[in-house]
Amino acid sequence: MTFIKPGLGLLLAAFLVFMGLQKFGAANPVFSHIAEASGMGFFEPQVRMLTGVLEILAAVLLLAGVFLKRLEGLGAALSLAVIGGAIVFHLSPWLGINAPVAFTADGGYERSPMLFGMAVVFGAISAVLTWMDREKLPVIGKG
Repeated sequence: MTFIKPGLGLLLAAFLVFMGLQKFGAANPVFSHIAEASGMGFFEPQVRMLTGVLEILAAVLLLAGVFLKRLEGLGAALSLAVIGGAIVFHLSPWLGINAPVAFTADGGYERSPMLFGMAVVFGAISAVLTWMDREKLPVIGKG
């Protein structure tokens, strides 16, 4: 039982690092599509880069929480905020559940519900970890 919380934290941190590092390469189909659909060009690359930084920061806080217990709640809460934002965008008309996952040769998008599914699963893990560490959080706990 004592390994469940650290195991979930490490799994979540690995997911956040994997997803965060993808934000620092070339244009991302998700953020390109949101920029096109919304008419707000700052989604690609500014919001993409900010999202990547926040994902990596959440992962670092989760990993540091293995040694400094007071940080794991902050990492879980930050990951819940970032992944919660992703879920909101998936439910918006700008992105949708069947989101773009790759560019096609003709300039369109290859679509899949995979990203939404991952966001729901890891959002649930973030919520569980945040709830488990609620006492350590400055706003809702005694932190």
